[in-house]
Amino acid sequence: MRARGLAAVAAALLLLAPRAGGGADEGLRCSAPAELTRFQVPLPNTARAIRRGKALVIVAIGSSSTEGVGASDPAHSYPARLAAELRRRWPRLTVTVVNKGVGGEQAAQMLARFERDVLPYRPQLVIWQTGSNQVLRGGDVDAYARTVRAGIGRLKAARIDVVLMDPQFAPRVLARPTHTVIVDSIGAMANDTKVALFRRFAVMRHWVSSGQYRVEDVISRDGLHMNDASYGCIARLLADSLATAARASASPGEDGASAEEAARESTPR
Repeated sequence: MRARGLAAVAAALLLLAPRAGGGADEGLRCSAPAELTRFQVPLPNTARAIRRGKALVIVAIGSSSTEGVGASDPAHSYPARLAAELRRRWPRLTVTVVNKGVGGEQAAQMLARFERDVLPYRPQLVIWQTGSNQVLRGGDVDAYARTVRAGIGRLKAARIDVVLMDPQFAPRVLARPTHTVIVDSIGAMANDTKVALFRRFAVMRHWVSSGQYRVEDVISRDGLHMNDASYGCIARLLADSLATAARASASPGEDGASAEEAARESTPR
């Protein structure tokens, strides 16, 4: 029995060890400091799905930059690229990323779609991209925060991991003085509710400030939407963040034993 248990733990750890995604030359053009991409909370449901080696279902809900406006085709939206990145890392895992982005929507409209567009898929993880249209259209920031908090509570009640994604670093976002308020508000909500935050705004700002990209390299001519290059980079960095969080969440085995305990058991006495 012990040998079979150790074999199962070893297999789970092997599955959780992701393959490198993309070549080294690609990575040099698509990097960000770990403090910008590392999640501050675990993703236990996501890690459990990976550990069991079955299916990982992710729903990406948001507005136009989830839908993929600015991409050359739907295959270059960030959810499609994320699915490809995760499959490359875990080729034995069935990965599904469902794109439920609707251009122009704000948080209240997205929350209203949860019952139809999120929960029926029974995902282990939801990536909720929000805030860009709140910046562009203005409105009550407190009401916006209450809506997002209510959505987070609904997802957590359904035992779904949550990653919030904040606005893109784009000229039309930067032109609105409230953009810092919204970005800070999303960060505060993630911290208060103990969900993960993908800091897209800070990551893209780093690309520009570090000289990796010019704004026109990662933003479409409309001054707002991302393009193939930025969607692909965001997907790659997000996949790295998910992989790191999944490994960090995976130490308890299905039977409650940790990988460290299993390693001790396998040491000759």
